[in-house]
Amino acid sequence: MNLFPNLKSYTADRLSARDAQRQAEFIAWGPVVFQVSRLMLKLGILSLLRDSENGLTDVEVAEKTGLSCYAAKCLLEASLSIGTVLIDVETDRYSISKTGWFLLCDPATKVNIDFNQDVNYEGLFHLEEALREGRPAGLKHFGDWPTIYEGLASLPEDAKRSWFAFDHFYSDSSFPEALQIVFGEYFVRTLYDIGGNTGRWALDCVKYDDEAEVTILDLPQQIEMMQRNIADKPGAERIKGYGINLLDADAALPQPEGKLDAVWMSQFLDCFSEEQIVGILCRTKEVMDADTRLFIMETFWDRQRFEPAAFCLTMTSLYFTAMANGNSKMYHSDDMQRLVHQAGLEIESIRDGLGHGHSIMVCRKNISPKRRRLRGGL
Repeated sequence: MNLFPNLKSYTADRLSARDAQRQAEFIAWGPVVFQVSRLMLKLGILSLLRDSENGLTDVEVAEKTGLSCYAAKCLLEASLSIGTVLIDVETDRYSISKTGWFLLCDPATKVNIDFNQDVNYEGLFHLEEALREGRPAGLKHFGDWPTIYEGLASLPEDAKRSWFAFDHFYSDSSFPEALQIVFGEYFVRTLYDIGGNTGRWALDCVKYDDEAEVTILDLPQQIEMMQRNIADKPGAERIKGYGINLLDADAALPQPEGKLDAVWMSQFLDCFSEEQIVGILCRTKEVMDADTRLFIMETFWDRQRFEPAAFCLTMTSLYFTAMANGNSKMYHSDDMQRLVHQAGLEIESIRDGLGHGHSIMVCRKNISPKRRRLRGGL
């Protein structure tokens, strides 16, 4: 298994016995750790501690938040053990720690907390059931859909808001660099955006290049949501929608009316099992010619510069298990390369380090001679 250098900690046990025991207890109390920390944010206690010059006593925290002294003391003492606050034993005044600061100020952490609270928390109780049965057993918390994607438009507002915030946070940060690769290094005028969701990437495409035309392929209900979202936006007239359920193995992609320069899949293939990915890629190959490029943008957990990102991604795999579909995950890049080759495609290049840890695999039909069409000519 290949790992980026900063993930080598996964290959050796470096904790002392005492630290390992502490980590084990931290895991055992994980649900309490999460809820205490979430409430320290929601109730504004971490903000108060950050903004206080000399820290606050538990009585002052209670007064400023409207909590009882009992409630304030329970949260503060638990947070001491969690590591998000510190105590001055001379004055009994609490202050925020470095971990508490990141919990409060890091935008990725905020997105992840909301996503886990509003989308995952209750459904994860059914994780074992989901793992054993290969279906999103926790999704019944929200509704009776085979996958979460059919139900996105019907999720409760807080869950819907947190789901899209999570999805957009990780993809949108990569879009500026991705646009430069797709349109700056390749001659792209027509593009299929498979799994285009709300149309954010498509809007960026038509804004970036005033000759670009994009067709979004997604579930019919997602196409309706996309069309409402892009209405009256600049370049929307160059964006089309095509409703398709790619879980249906017989659902063929529409043949392009003319030349198809590119196919774009952003955070899309992680929504499918390995068998389904091969099927989708095989169907995608049928609409490609020798010059069409397939751009697969994913957050591969093994290609992360920093270990916390890999941690977040391997944890996200269990969202797919319990809530999304029961059979997909955040993939190791070796697995994705194997599936691409299995579908009869070849990988031209892999570009790492886009936005919050995205990579782009640039793929083409497995044919020769190789002809790379750069902007401005052959």
